[in-house]
Amino acid sequence: MNIDGMYMLNSQGYAEEKIQQALDTLYADRQNEFHELSEMLLGEKAKTMSNWKEFILNFSLDLGDSFKTWSGQKPPSVTSPQKALTLLRKLGKDLSSMNQLTHLLNTSYNLSAEFKEIYKRLK
Repeated sequence: MNIDGMYMLNSQGYAEEKIQQALDTLYADRQNEFHELSEMLLGEKAKTMSNWKEFILNFSLDLGDSFKTWSGQKPPSVTSPQKALTLLRKLGKDLSSMNQLTHLLNTSYNLSAEFKEIYKRLK
């Protein structure tokens, strides 16, 4: 597993072995969601990228962390507006409705929440 450059996975004090276990467990149940997000975020790159699952997980964790700012659970940082716009532009590219964007936001947020729960339960 390669988590180089995956700042959300590196910054939260996660152990690499447990990340892989939790990711494998999550991917087994949520393959469709991972593939849907990879199509939107990576497109054709996903086929050649060796760490595409880690990238999707990192993006989802980033979005989950951003939600804390959006919902007032965490104070905004100096970069919060740019980060929010970047996340929304990345997910919203080529979509035709807010419902589609909301679906992808929910999918990404749920992956983040489920990963954290699985990770917490691993010994």
